[in-house]
Amino acid sequence: MINRSLQPEIQDLDNLTVPLPRRTTLSNGIPLAIIDAGEQDVVRMDILFAGGRWQQAHKLQALFTNRMLREGSRKYTAADIAEKLDYYGAWLELSSSSEYAYITLYSLNKYFAETLEIIESILKEPTFPEKELNTVLDANIQQFLVNSSKVDFLAQRSLLKTLYGPGHPCGRLIEETDYRLVTPDMLREFYNEYYHSDNCAVFLSGKITDEIIRRVESAFDAPFGNRKHSFIKKEYTISTSTEKRIFTEQDDALQSAVKLGTVTIPRQHPDYLKLRVLMTLFGGYFGSRLMSNIREDKGYTYGISAGTMFYPDSGILLISTETDNEYVEPLIREIYHEIDKLHTGTVSEAELSMVRNYMLGEMCRNYESPFSLADAWMFIYTSGLDDAYFTRSLQAVKEVTPEEIRELANRYLCKETLKEVIALSLIHISEPTRLAL
Repeated sequence: MINRSLQPEIQDLDNLTVPLPRRTTLSNGIPLAIIDAGEQDVVRMDILFAGGRWQQAHKLQALFTNRMLREGSRKYTAADIAEKLDYYGAWLELSSSSEYAYITLYSLNKYFAETLEIIESILKEPTFPEKELNTVLDANIQQFLVNSSKVDFLAQRSLLKTLYGPGHPCGRLIEETDYRLVTPDMLREFYNEYYHSDNCAVFLSGKITDEIIRRVESAFDAPFGNRKHSFIKKEYTISTSTEKRIFTEQDDALQSAVKLGTVTIPRQHPDYLKLRVLMTLFGGYFGSRLMSNIREDKGYTYGISAGTMFYPDSGILLISTETDNEYVEPLIREIYHEIDKLHTGTVSEAELSMVRNYMLGEMCRNYESPFSLADAWMFIYTSGLDDAYFTRSLQAVKEVTPEEIRELANRYLCKETLKEVIALSLIHISEPTRLAL
């Protein structure tokens, strides 16, 4: 019998074993990574093309080139694609990031041949039909308008423009009129440049059989697409605004969104892994300093977070929350107060131990399924990191010291460099608060 009055013994995580994918290369040069770790007869196939908004010549070009793949090919109409995937119990996800486009298929093993045929068709012979494009654009415009009424969305846009400038992909904001400028020819141009076998990688995860591998090799072994074009890593100039505080007004907003941010180091920097520990302690989990002070003690907000975001040329340290208009100023003061404490004080071993245990637990959860393993190794591939990254992550969490936390806070978490972006409705602000702002 288990004695439930006794707390289970806490086990230290001595090492983090993330199974390596089995890597091979198709005869046309496409890298294939295989993560055979599933027990259910389900397979996931991720096809990556190096080409995102960093490479696009027009706003929204990369996004809608990817999105429109499912809207018709020479062999199948949009209705055919949707009906067949539904019939076979498959699921198709299309997404794009700064530098990559992703086509993700979830399929039952027994129907993989049928679903792969559909994916092969939409990848190799998409038609970008104008009628379907207009329908997709209309839906996205409506979503954009809904988002544009939210203070959090407005504050995020304003922060990116402030930190990067309008000439950088991060600061080049999308407007409603940009959607109407998207044409099938624009999408075909981007497709022809980046969707080809010399610019592609495939990841297979789940219960992978020899038959599944054989079918993937058969589908993608021959060269395809316009291979004259090659991926070029573009560089842009970061032009940060000199303004410290930026206001964005939204009529009828009942709360204010507050975001503080600064450009920081990329993931490849030697300090990054220990900086993650600092940001987790500061505002990266429910027991963080920002949550304990600003939510639990002061009651200024339901939630506040701090963390990092990354782009091909840089990262961002970001503090984000929403609050009542009257609490904007005291909330910002408390954020700076917590930064001052990190600069001058020393984190206790008990607090640092709690953060370590939280982060180690997250690591274990993040790499426990075949699909999460696929996400992890795609992250390594697209970020240009090496296979030892996960081992270094574990070491950084276990070995970081209170003195290093203080040094990192002084080096990267600086009040002077943080930009303050506030999205709010001025009509709901009392006169004393208006004067303070």
